[in-house]
Amino acid sequence: MTRSILALTIVAILGGCSTLPRDGPSNSAVVRGAVENADYAIVDLDYAAAERIKAVGGGAYGSLVGAASLAPVDVIGEGDQLAIAIFEPSGSLFGGGASNIRSGSQSLPPVTVDRSGAVTVPFAGAVQVAGMTTTEAQGAIRRALIGRVGNPQVSVTVATNVSNAVTVLGEVRQPGRAPLSTNADTILDVIAARGGASRPNQDVEVQIRRGDQTFAAPLTAVTSRFEENVRLQSGDQINLVYQPRRFSSFGALSAVTQQDMPAGEFTLADALSRSGGLNDSAANARSVLIFRFERPEVAQALGVTQPATTQGVPIVYRLNLEEGVGFFTASSFLIQPRDIIYAPRALSAEIGKFFGLVQQVTRVAYDVTVASTLNND
Repeated sequence: MTRSILALTIVAILGGCSTLPRDGPSNSAVVRGAVENADYAIVDLDYAAAERIKAVGGGAYGSLVGAASLAPVDVIGEGDQLAIAIFEPSGSLFGGGASNIRSGSQSLPPVTVDRSGAVTVPFAGAVQVAGMTTTEAQGAIRRALIGRVGNPQVSVTVATNVSNAVTVLGEVRQPGRAPLSTNADTILDVIAARGGASRPNQDVEVQIRRGDQTFAAPLTAVTSRFEENVRLQSGDQINLVYQPRRFSSFGALSAVTQQDMPAGEFTLADALSRSGGLNDSAANARSVLIFRFERPEVAQALGVTQPATTQGVPIVYRLNLEEGVGFFTASSFLIQPRDIIYAPRALSAEIGKFFGLVQQVTRVAYDVTVASTLNND
């Protein structure tokens, strides 16, 4: 009877082990996953590698370069309001009569380009102007007036720009439509026209949606790299998304948490300090791991051939902090937003957990034996 109770007790305790909180995979399990499954690459991190990563430059993964447009933004389109003025040097504009007509000039009320792309002009009728510049529209209206008005001269300006505009939403001070012009058609022009970002630049991602394509990059990349300040085209949707710069820490650290990163450079040494450092009774200091989706150009500089995903190249950086040089490396390696810092448990700590379980089982067995003896007595 005692042996039966003991067996059931051991099974119950061992069965309960599967429900205990786990820190995560061991160092050997991470290495095995890279070798057997090839889901990610492992890069041993040293000072030279950290400096090589910094030398590549740039920031987080993502770029707006593919959204650069050469489409014109100074053409007339449906919904635009035009201001049209007509001048006839002989002073007999439209047959004369009114004072402004006797002077030879006529400013028409603002006229809207209709769905067919035309505007209606007295004596000229419907004139197609959509897709034209204002200079081209002037010529089209003048040709339509020839034969009806003697030697007419035409001036056309866009009074209200509706068709050449983009929509700006998200973390911007004045969401809404922003008109494009030949001297204000870049992403920074548009953001500035709507009052600028309402969050710190380092916490904002710029997304450009055009048709079924979406391009994204950090706002800091747009403000610091000329090629990222791309020209837009009519109809683009701009969304400024709040993406706080955060990193996560797990495993045998004093603090398992997700934390905001301060402005400026933030190193692995800074991150470990904020997380309270390694747990000296549990952590494997020879293997501090940083999980990251790395930019392809950085992976190439490191000699990593792992294929890139839509988020970047999955890499696990591994740092040995049992050696003094590891602290210099930690002070040089820059943490990126969404990095995961993980400290596996040391083998000795895992063995300690096992013997703790054995001691627990042994104690239960002793208690069951004593209780059975007393009951028999």
